[in-house]
Amino acid sequence: MQATATVLVYSDDSGTREQVRLAAGRRPAADVPQVEIVECATLPAVLAALEQGGIDACVLDGETAPAGGMGVCRQIKDEIFRCPPVLLLIGRPQDSWLATWSRADAAVTHPIDPVAFADALAGLLRHRQLAQA
Repeated sequence: MQATATVLVYSDDSGTREQVRLAAGRRPAADVPQVEIVECATLPAVLAALEQGGIDACVLDGETAPAGGMGVCRQIKDEIFRCPPVLLLIGRPQDSWLATWSRADAAVTHPIDPVAFADALAGLLRHRQLAQA
């Protein structure tokens, strides 16, 4: 198991980024690495971080403006070679079809439920570990 997993968090709301950081904790599950958070508030920052590489998972806020997390997810799935798995934060459960359209690997709703979020993030990190093995 790698020592740390780098998780990109995209939201224009610093409060949402903080909620994600707190819900992820130091390690979302015992069988995944500790997480290091890279915060991005703009689409150019997201694209620059992904181009640099080393991102193990992305958490994208579907409610961010002007570039919402759903559109950003679809864009990076098209443009980034071996795009990391994406956990999408959606405004309501009825938006899950939009998460599917955007090709997100998982979705959780606002407000963030720390247990559901940690489970979803840990699942993405497990999948990423298996894909890299």
